[in-house]
Amino acid sequence: MLEDFKQHPAIRPLISGGKLLEYSAHMVPEGGLAMVPQLVNDGVMIVGDAAGFCLNLGFTVRGMDLAIASAQAAATTVIAAKERADFSASSLAQYKRELEQSCVMRDMQHFRKLPALMENPRLFSQYPRMVADIMNDMFTIDGKPNQPVRK
Repeated sequence: MLEDFKQHPAIRPLISGGKLLEYSAHMVPEGGLAMVPQLVNDGVMIVGDAAGFCLNLGFTVRGMDLAIASAQAAATTVIAAKERADFSASSLAQYKRELEQSCVMRDMQHFRKLPALMENPRLFSQYPRMVADIMNDMFTIDGKPNQPVRK
């Protein structure tokens, strides 16, 4: 896919002669709240997409904002844990409380049923065709009288 993009006539001249310095990619977790693991243990917190903080909303995939917000929650937790000199799982449990007060867990909870919905094959086949057909019928001007949308 990337190679096709690089060979596109509008892109090729922009990168011609350029040198690739680094490339990185990975799979995006899309399991929603159901795939969020245990987030803390003694001396460790799981943050960002490693924690499953990613939301496929159908029209966009959110992850960067959730990664940043979870990193902020982790940083706040680390600062407090350092002041207490306590990095035990019970001390780092503050991270989970921080997440629950942030957009991370509120949004993960709000969209918890979305992964199952995204498995519906009609969502990307029948429904878009139906909407396109309706729009076509509503906005086509062909010299014939318009038909009522409903009878």
